[in-house]
Amino acid sequence: MSISGFAYRIGVLSNPRGMTAKAARRAMQRASVPLIAAAIALGAPPAIAQEREQVKVAFEHALPNVAGKRIVAVTVTYPPGGKSLAHHHAASAFIYAYVLSGVIRSQVGNEPAKVYHQGEGFYEMPGSHHSISENASATEPASLLAIFVVDSKDEPLTSPDRAPGSR
Repeated sequence: MSISGFAYRIGVLSNPRGMTAKAARRAMQRASVPLIAAAIALGAPPAIAQEREQVKVAFEHALPNVAGKRIVAVTVTYPPGGKSLAHHHAASAFIYAYVLSGVIRSQVGNEPAKVYHQGEGFYEMPGSHHSISENASATEPASLLAIFVVDSKDEPLTSPDRAPGSR
């Protein structure tokens, strides 16, 4: 739909004199499609936001016997079918991940994707690329505890991959 067509429909909706209720309803439905498309393009779809993980820092402390290092523990909770964006970790971060509940699918570096169940764990070497980190179940939530040993000044712990063509 062109801008002028959209503006016309908005104008009709704001001044529906002479229009039947059916015609006004039809114009409103047609005008709502571009608005929904714009909301999706701007990153506002609530369904996608609900599929993303929640990350909370559980503990953070300087390591007293290792100068310049700290330990950070985070919980990562995935709703059913939830996933993280592909990402990489801080260059100095050694990570141990322990599955607290559910089933997690993970792929680190060039290794094949693996599935980890409650009570299982895995580690990631410093600077690792994490292409898959997701709940392997579409019906049950899942969570893990990730423990980072990282340089004290190394931030952020996790950075999402840039989209192709972005700067």
